[in-house]
Amino acid sequence: MGEPSKLGVGARGLVLGLGCLAVLVPFWAVLMTSIASPEEVNRAGGFVLWTNEPTLDSYQAVLSGGVVTRALLVSAGITVAGTALSLVSTIALAYALSRPGSLLQKPILLMTVFTLLFNPGIIPMYLTVKQLGLLDSYLALILPVLVNAFNVIVMRAFFQDIPRELRESAYMDGAGEMRILLRIVLPLSKAVVAVIGLFYAVAYWNAFFSAMLYLQSSEKWPLQLVLRTYVVNNTPIGSDQLSSNLENLPPQISVQMAILVISVLPILFVYPFMQKHFAKGLMVGAVKG
Repeated sequence: MGEPSKLGVGARGLVLGLGCLAVLVPFWAVLMTSIASPEEVNRAGGFVLWTNEPTLDSYQAVLSGGVVTRALLVSAGITVAGTALSLVSTIALAYALSRPGSLLQKPILLMTVFTLLFNPGIIPMYLTVKQLGLLDSYLALILPVLVNAFNVIVMRAFFQDIPRELRESAYMDGAGEMRILLRIVLPLSKAVVAVIGLFYAVAYWNAFFSAMLYLQSSEKWPLQLVLRTYVVNNTPIGSDQLSSNLENLPPQISVQMAILVISVLPILFVYPFMQKHFAKGLMVGAVKG
């Protein structure tokens, strides 16, 4: 391939720069509005692009107790517990399917692939959750989506690429399947485990539709359902939803943007630690030979 022309490099740089601005400017406006003073919000009539009087009153209002604080704890608990259970289940299933001669390997693999092609739909899933007695339970947000078939296939492909000689040498030393998985396979699979874990964590953290279907008590709402109610639907947030000691609540838009920032920050903080594994994990199975 020949070297690109200066015009081509400049055009790509311009497009990339515009794409970055399209992402960063809205986030910057949300962040500035969440820390802007009431006077600046009123003068701007909405979003603020720069504040000379930053204040954390909006964050103090939403994090001092009430519906947002409770929802944040619920989302954190569901994300941590759900990601851990999903990773354990996915690793166990993928390892079993990667081992030739495992019990019912082919039927289970076909069932796993079948779920990629055919989705049960909302009504059958709701009726199943109802028959199992999981309505208005946090388990309803975890068990129906515990294992993702695509993640199983990706992890199975990674396990199959591990040299067979490593497992055979462990067998000769008297190691069982569980010890081989914990001592040999998983240490070599940090990249794919990190990526699959990030996929599960993002899915659990951002899920709101399942909570809207299965949770009937507003006290059990996760943060994303609160975000949808008070930000997307623009429902006013009253003092009864916030246990704040502030005499005057910040403007509604500042409180809404503070909730939005809080819902985004955890994933932004986690991703840099996973970035070194991300590219390698995504390329699993893409190249053969």
